[in-house]
Amino acid sequence: MEEHYTGILEEMSKLILENMPKADYSSLFNDFVESEFFLIDGDSLLVTCVCEKSLEPGQSLHFFYLVERYLLDVISKGGHFAIVFFKDAEYAYFRVPELLTLRTALIMHLQKNTAIDVWTEFSGCLSEEWSITLSQSCPYFLILADEGLNDQQTHLFNFLVIQSWAAKVNIALFSGQTSDIIRLYAYFMQSSYSKQLFFKQFEREIMIDYKTLIQQLKKYRDLDLTTLFGDLTFNNMVEKACEMMSLLRQLWPEGSDIQRALCVTSCSLFLEMYHSFLENREKKASKKMCKVKQQQGSCLTLKDVEDFCKLHCLSVVFHLHLPLSQRACSRFVTSDWIKDLKTVFKMKQWCEYFILSNVHMIEFWSLDLLHLSDFSDEPLLKNIAFYYENAEGLDLKVGDTIMKEYVHLWDTVSKMVGKFEVGNSFPLRTTERHFLKKTASPVKESSQEKMPNLGFIPMSCALVDEFTGDILKDLPFLKNDDPIVSSLVKHKEFDELVHWHSHRPLSDDYDRTKANFNEYTRDPRYLKSVQKYHVFQRFYGNSLESVSSKLIITQGAKPKKDCNKSRSTKTRETKADIITRENKKRLNAKEEQKEEQKWNTLSSSIEKEMKRNLSSGMKKLEEFLKSCKCNSVKVQAEKVGLTACLTAWKEHCRAEGETTKDFSIAVDMMKRIHSLLDKHSELLQEADRKLIARCLTCLGFHELANSLYPTQDEADDIKMKKRNKYSVGIGPVRFQLQYMGHHLIREERKDPDPRVQDFIPDTWQRELLDVVDNNESAVIVAPTSSGKTYASYYCMEKVLKESDEGVVVYVSPTKALVNQVAATVENRYTKILPAGQVVCGVFTRDYRHDALNCQVLVTVPACFEILLLAPHRQSWVKRIRYVIFDEVHCLGGEIGAEIWEHLLVTIRCPFLALSATISNPQHLTEWLQSVKRYWKQVDSAMGKRTFSKRNSVSRGSHHEDQGQTRQSYKVRLVIYGERYNDLEKHICSVRQGDVCFEYFHPCAALTIDHIEKYGFPSDLAFSPRESIQLYDAMLQVWKSWPQAQNLCPENFTHLKNKIVIKKSDARKYEESLKEEFTNWIKNGNEEQARMVLQKLSPNFHDYSGRMLDFFPHLVEKLREMDKLPALFFLFKLNSVEGCAENACDFLEVKEEKKRPPKADKEAHVMANRLRKVKKSLEKQQKIGDEKSQKPSRRLDQSIMSEAERDYLLKSLEKNLEIPQDCTYADQKAIDDKSLQMVFRRVDNQRKGDTLKQLARRGIGFHHSSMSAKEKQLVEILFRKGFIRVVTATGTLALGINMPCKSVVFAQNSVYLDALNFRQMSGRAGRRGQDLLGDVYFFDIPLPKIEKLIKSKVPELRGQFPLSISLILRLMLLASKADDPEDGKAKALSVLRHSLLSFKHPRVTDMLKLYFLYSLQFLVKEGHIDQEGNPTGFAGLVSHLHYHEPSNLVFVNFLVRGLFHNLCQPTHEGSKHFSEDIMEKLVLVLANLFGRKYIPAKFQDANVKFYQSKVFLDDLPEDFSEALLEYNTQVTEDFAAFLQIVSRLADMKQEYQLPLSKIEFTGKDREDSPLVSHLMSCREGRTAVSPFVCLSGNFDVDLLRPGVSDNVVLHTIGINHTQAPVLWPHRFDSTGRKLPLNAYALDFYKHGSLVGLEQDNRIHQGEAYHLLKDFYLTIKSISVSLRELCENEDDNVVLAFEQLSESFHEKFEKV
Repeated sequence: MEEHYTGILEEMSKLILENMPKADYSSLFNDFVESEFFLIDGDSLLVTCVCEKSLEPGQSLHFFYLVERYLLDVISKGGHFAIVFFKDAEYAYFRVPELLTLRTALIMHLQKNTAIDVWTEFSGCLSEEWSITLSQSCPYFLILADEGLNDQQTHLFNFLVIQSWAAKVNIALFSGQTSDIIRLYAYFMQSSYSKQLFFKQFEREIMIDYKTLIQQLKKYRDLDLTTLFGDLTFNNMVEKACEMMSLLRQLWPEGSDIQRALCVTSCSLFLEMYHSFLENREKKASKKMCKVKQQQGSCLTLKDVEDFCKLHCLSVVFHLHLPLSQRACSRFVTSDWIKDLKTVFKMKQWCEYFILSNVHMIEFWSLDLLHLSDFSDEPLLKNIAFYYENAEGLDLKVGDTIMKEYVHLWDTVSKMVGKFEVGNSFPLRTTERHFLKKTASPVKESSQEKMPNLGFIPMSCALVDEFTGDILKDLPFLKNDDPIVSSLVKHKEFDELVHWHSHRPLSDDYDRTKANFNEYTRDPRYLKSVQKYHVFQRFYGNSLESVSSKLIITQGAKPKKDCNKSRSTKTRETKADIITRENKKRLNAKEEQKEEQKWNTLSSSIEKEMKRNLSSGMKKLEEFLKSCKCNSVKVQAEKVGLTACLTAWKEHCRAEGETTKDFSIAVDMMKRIHSLLDKHSELLQEADRKLIARCLTCLGFHELANSLYPTQDEADDIKMKKRNKYSVGIGPVRFQLQYMGHHLIREERKDPDPRVQDFIPDTWQRELLDVVDNNESAVIVAPTSSGKTYASYYCMEKVLKESDEGVVVYVSPTKALVNQVAATVENRYTKILPAGQVVCGVFTRDYRHDALNCQVLVTVPACFEILLLAPHRQSWVKRIRYVIFDEVHCLGGEIGAEIWEHLLVTIRCPFLALSATISNPQHLTEWLQSVKRYWKQVDSAMGKRTFSKRNSVSRGSHHEDQGQTRQSYKVRLVIYGERYNDLEKHICSVRQGDVCFEYFHPCAALTIDHIEKYGFPSDLAFSPRESIQLYDAMLQVWKSWPQAQNLCPENFTHLKNKIVIKKSDARKYEESLKEEFTNWIKNGNEEQARMVLQKLSPNFHDYSGRMLDFFPHLVEKLREMDKLPALFFLFKLNSVEGCAENACDFLEVKEEKKRPPKADKEAHVMANRLRKVKKSLEKQQKIGDEKSQKPSRRLDQSIMSEAERDYLLKSLEKNLEIPQDCTYADQKAIDDKSLQMVFRRVDNQRKGDTLKQLARRGIGFHHSSMSAKEKQLVEILFRKGFIRVVTATGTLALGINMPCKSVVFAQNSVYLDALNFRQMSGRAGRRGQDLLGDVYFFDIPLPKIEKLIKSKVPELRGQFPLSISLILRLMLLASKADDPEDGKAKALSVLRHSLLSFKHPRVTDMLKLYFLYSLQFLVKEGHIDQEGNPTGFAGLVSHLHYHEPSNLVFVNFLVRGLFHNLCQPTHEGSKHFSEDIMEKLVLVLANLFGRKYIPAKFQDANVKFYQSKVFLDDLPEDFSEALLEYNTQVTEDFAAFLQIVSRLADMKQEYQLPLSKIEFTGKDREDSPLVSHLMSCREGRTAVSPFVCLSGNFDVDLLRPGVSDNVVLHTIGINHTQAPVLWPHRFDSTGRKLPLNAYALDFYKHGSLVGLEQDNRIHQGEAYHLLKDFYLTIKSISVSLRELCENEDDNVVLAFEQLSESFHEKFEKV
């Protein structure tokens, strides 16, 4: 068979294996409300669930439970998918017929009993129909198993991988998946151009091998069938099965359910087939007499088989009549079936398959498929068989109901078997044959393995009592004399640790973080570097916004009542008021005079320019109007512009005649009219109105002209109408909406707010200012660049003015954003403060400066949490007056989300929480309001207690007190939905080698179903011209549309006869159109509506090649269309850098072509001459210094040399100058000095030279693996306008201030989701510069674009809020805080107020129990005592809290003395350790920290590694044993905890299948002694799901390493991911080991990032990140150990210090 293969199978396998370690391990649905559409391969799902360790073969209900648990998990996380089963895939199971039946049942169950979309119509993945379906449905990825049950199935999976990649569909692996409350993580293998090419290249061979494989599998199938069924072919068997079904239909005409029908028909068919099988055997045997003796023994008689079928029928009756609660108590028989039953099982399973797969053939017969999932229960069958084989005098009755049902089934079988007489229903066993093998202990008893002692260690601690008091009385507690409690003597420390002060308080991350500047040094060199830093910060801040710095003077907190009083009493003006008013008047008059003089000077040049070129003249006019403050002068300027436009329009129309007119002049004219009438109407004279009316008449808008200035002579009017060749030819409303859409005037308030000097705030912005004035909190949801951050700066200013002590903390999600905000604050505010204090400080994990001696601290969540939870920092925390959370939607993010939660519930002061994208802000606000209510109660309780101590209050705390008393506990929700600028979308495609753009109307993203279900998405706004396009499409499609007249733009109520149509008017028109369109769908006009959407859809062409090759052409095209500056979003690091470099290469090649042929030679000659001239100048200078005679001649000489040098420099500069069309840089945007300053900062950076080279061409890239200085170069130059093309990953999505004209999405990714799309596209359109932003989609599939536009942003959902380390930190805070009351209140707030448990009391109870479990663990490990006080190495554990559970294991190793055994110096008295010990130490640390797994399958790859070892070795033996001991102890305790927490389970749900909700409930059968005997194992099954119990699992099975989450009851909301175990190996669900990547140890050995990229398959940027984190961990441990140990020469401390230094040296080199 094998010789027909072409060899492509090996090549495919090799390609897949090589790509495995490069797979991203990431979340499959990123914060999606509804994820991207994806596919699940049904056979992979089946294989994964069948290989689950807890599943017993032949237990179908447990299998279906596993499938449904998985699918429900995916759906509850927002998964939107279909499951596909290929017909050809069935061939892989013909060797294992039991799985064939299971597969058939699974497909039927999913189709009939769930709402899941199941595709079964495709023959195979290489079929034409499949390719077409993929191109239409465009799934983003396919979830697939990387290994089948046999080689053939693995090959089939490989074909599917290769074909999916070819169709641009990514692959997510089942192997190694993990899941938490919100996300599902998996290995993600992206499709790429090279993989697509592989398929194209070998398509013929792939097709040949696929067909060969299928033919081979068919042959295997036929061979198997012949052995069992003799001459009967596959099709004969199908016929036989159909005959049986027809026969049953005659016997049971009223219908049946699938369990009874399958049982009866499969037994009947099987008995007939077995009868034939025996006959065939006898025939063969009679021919070969000699062999009979051997074979007779290995075959069951017909009577044996009849008995077996009777047992089967009885087991089915048990399924039908026993509830799951009773079946879950079934005893579990461990004996195996005898060998002779193998054929029987195979034959019976084939019969079941033929029946089940042809059930649909029987028409007009009602068959209930509800309990299809429960068709087979082999463990129960064994249980029954075991009873009848070992009854020994037990003659238990089965009970009447069961008896009756069983007799009915067996009688039906007797009637259906036609070939021979079937025996009676009783007795069940007629032969002596045993079906089960004899074994020593045939029954698994739960009591054989004892679960650990259930019960909590008693604790006495106020925090514990307050949080869990209400549930303590119901819990089991251990007595004080219990061995577990009495063994909790003081921490048994290793001898070497006697000189370790483990209880000594450690410096925290704040102290450890590199301080950029030491506040106390007076070294001049140092002071100069501080000055340099601040100069740069101000320069950086100035690039962010051109706001002049403000000097803040402390004014003290102003009591609110005074303001109100002054307002009400201001009736009589004092003399001082009158003088002030007169002075103001005089100043204004002077200002006006100045403005007028300026206009008189400029007007003539502007008028000339407008005559020469209207558009450039208009630009100059606009610039003047922006700077002009005086309204009367503005009116003069506007009139000059209007007159110029009128003249230009007339000339243009005369020249064009009848041909199409350029409306840009008409648009300019209307803009001037809008401005005059809307902003300055009160200053207009009659002559001005007449001029405007003339302009309107000239454009053909007669009614508007008449309404403004009625003409006297109607005859004149008619004449004018007749000869109006100047008319635009369309109505005034349509003209304004279609051509002036983004110029329409926005609704803005005219009344200034005294609190704001620079601009007039909108109503919603004033509400924010009120919030700050009233010391309230607010959740603010407003679009990107709508001005929501203004409130933050107002808040800072308020606190800076109030005192020198108050602090504002600005929390931003990324370090890049921290740097930006800090620079902005430095640039905005200066304040004279007491010595040692500054305005702004920064604290991130990389560096800090002035963090605790500043008034505005800018930080990231993790660092702020460190300060908030540090016991000895509480006096500083009390100084905080306000906290600003920027991008608060990170609360639902992937990394560090729970930290945002902790911050929001720990702070006592008011806050502002800002975001552009939250879909459930009401829920968030309610939650935060509940937190504030808690603090109100705490403050009032503490206030009463401190009342008596008031008199002894010091000045500082008095201030603090005053600040606290004025706090409001109100949380407001401020929502603003309007974007300042319109966004228009375009799709890019490649046609005939060129990039083309198609306009994308937002309606094209919608479908009739979507509008019917959800209406128009709330944030799907149209630009005015898009509204017109929708109206036109509706009118074209439905000629007799009843509302056509009312909704015609010229007749629409809010638009009719308006000279100035505003943005809000256009919005009303848009809303009416949307409402009308929705009514079409509701009122049965779906067909017309569908045609409208069709009409508005773009004409999109998919390109089969690699689109990113056209990236430089795309950028060029955007430059030609004047759409730069632009941000290009890509999601792979190498694509971000590669595309930027390609665009640069493109420009260099272009320049090379343009350059004259001799230019390089000339440059070379000039450079040589210049060098000589410079040398001679230096020589002359030297001689001049030595001899001072004959000065005149030498002077002449040097003047000539200097002149020549200057001439050569200019010529060389001109020669080397980059032509304007060969760079995107705007040279005028920044002066050379500033440019060099920015360039110098990246001189020693990894990518410094590349970035400078790109920047000179106006190009940059930006991603998370760059250093802060590198990012700042790109940010500053982009905002200055020097760089105009930036490629970036999603790092720019989070609030980075880099507005641009256009945003381009140039690569699809799982990270391009609804949230990121809104954040990224929000950058398009610079406020105050662009009225329109453009969004381009390049190489993004059309369905994905539609999805992004119509998807809602995600709702914020809580994460699991607690961890062991967090609880330890809270206990430290509660017991060691400067103010214990305050510390306890904060700890309680964190425990009580998780977003997950808000409004969910059951979750709250579960968290209380988890809290108690964590305390038990900490007590046993010796980190706290029974009073809740920290002991032992608690400080070190909490210091390494980032790394749970590795921090706990590390301290466990340290306490056991394992590091002291390992770290032995080279010789006695030496302080140096051998390289071997260093490598061993790195091996141990790499097993604990920064663990990165490789997919299991990669171990099969036959790959040669050059520098790295790649797979990490196991821990050294002593460490390995210690880890096993630690894990065993933790697992035992956690299993006991799960048993206690199981009381919170919702048992009604636990007895249902999770997804289909099919119930297996009912009353226990008590009328059957046999049932009671068989179902007697009630003990030890409290925490395990009843479905899982069917496979014989007990609570003790929770102690198995790596036990799956599916074993535990699913409604308690907790699983093994919350246990602090660290298994040395991780296994996937099929039991294969996932090896750890040895990147850290490999790097330590060879020091090469290239080696890591080549061998370990980690991108250099990512490797740099991982190694940096690993190094920081080593450093952190090293510093902690030094602080804890007073022995200078402790070996462990010295070894870690040596390792820290050597790792740092290697790291610095890269």
